[in-house]
Amino acid sequence: MRQDIDRLSRLARNETRTIVGLMSGTSLDGLDVALCRIHDSGADTRVELMAFDTVEYDESYRQEVRSVFAKRDVDLETVCILNASIGRYHGNLVSRCLDKWRINPKSVDLVASHGQTIYHAPRHLHRRKGYPNATLQIGDGDHLAVACGIATISDFRQKHIASGGEGAPLAMYGDVLVFANPDENRILLNIGGIANLSWLPMASANSRPLSTDIGPGNTMMDAYVRTLGKGLSFDADGNIARRGAVQPDLLAALKGNEFFALPLPKTIGPELFNSEYLENAIRSTGVGTPRPEDILATLSRFAADCIISSIKTLSPEGTAIFASGGGIHNPLLIEHLSEALGPIASTRELGIDPDAKEAVAFAVLANECIAGNGAVPGFTNRHTPDISMGKISLPA
Repeated sequence: MRQDIDRLSRLARNETRTIVGLMSGTSLDGLDVALCRIHDSGADTRVELMAFDTVEYDESYRQEVRSVFAKRDVDLETVCILNASIGRYHGNLVSRCLDKWRINPKSVDLVASHGQTIYHAPRHLHRRKGYPNATLQIGDGDHLAVACGIATISDFRQKHIASGGEGAPLAMYGDVLVFANPDENRILLNIGGIANLSWLPMASANSRPLSTDIGPGNTMMDAYVRTLGKGLSFDADGNIARRGAVQPDLLAALKGNEFFALPLPKTIGPELFNSEYLENAIRSTGVGTPRPEDILATLSRFAADCIISSIKTLSPEGTAIFASGGGIHNPLLIEHLSEALGPIASTRELGIDPDAKEAVAFAVLANECIAGNGAVPGFTNRHTPDISMGKISLPA
């Protein structure tokens, strides 16, 4: 252990670090693995994406996680076992990717693991008087570090909550360091299971950076597609939704939740936006159940309208929008956004693969942790506390 501690001490003083960032989101499509070379830290951070892959999960793994995912009542033994087994599994996937890329694990300084969120409970959702914001990610960092033999930083969200935040979204920290431009207003839009954004104003703007969840991205569309019983896990290219028609009454019911009236920033997850939410909205219209293609058309419009409303609230016309996440592969959703907001670019134009962006973000957080840095430069409040996040696990 003393040898590992000495190595971390030297690493903290290095100007360049090689970090593998990991992200497993609410869509459960696979583990994003991003090999990053990160130069400096803080406001001088520069990121080079050296390699990237998404290792697809098999259906049995997805079903195991879904058995405890975003549910209030679950089997505690299953949660306990999955915490260890996911850590080991993710560690083995890191080793597999490094072998594929012909990278010696000894040349990698750190692994940055987001883990797998199974429940997100901000106060406005759980409403238990006297209890704090809370969130739970499983996939233990110690198991991961031992499995791949690389020091691991994980469980980033807990310090954020302990310091007064809601544990999400954490994108602000990396987005400001990597993507902010003093001469351009930017929105960094991530469309995963839940859609979130970072508002990055130019230096002369009378505004400050902000990061917030918006509402559903892909999660409700994907969940509904899985109920159709055709072996589908998502609506490829939005083709089913494109054959349908938006149902105004259903769209209004979907937009009726008080979450949308909460001030920005805020966080949410599939604990709210799920199949039950859709069923309740359909029932409230009193007009029966629409055709599947009409439901998907309405869900696509719902996701788009949530994003459009938030962006128009935060940013002036002419703001450059750079998107990432699985939702950018849904042409119908991007068409809705472009019609209202103008051209939607991807983070590829900023040098980062849009599918890798979240995994890269956690590599940046790990880099800040090992460098001993706190909040984004010049911006600290209860939503973005001045903290260093992550727990360090040694490989032996």
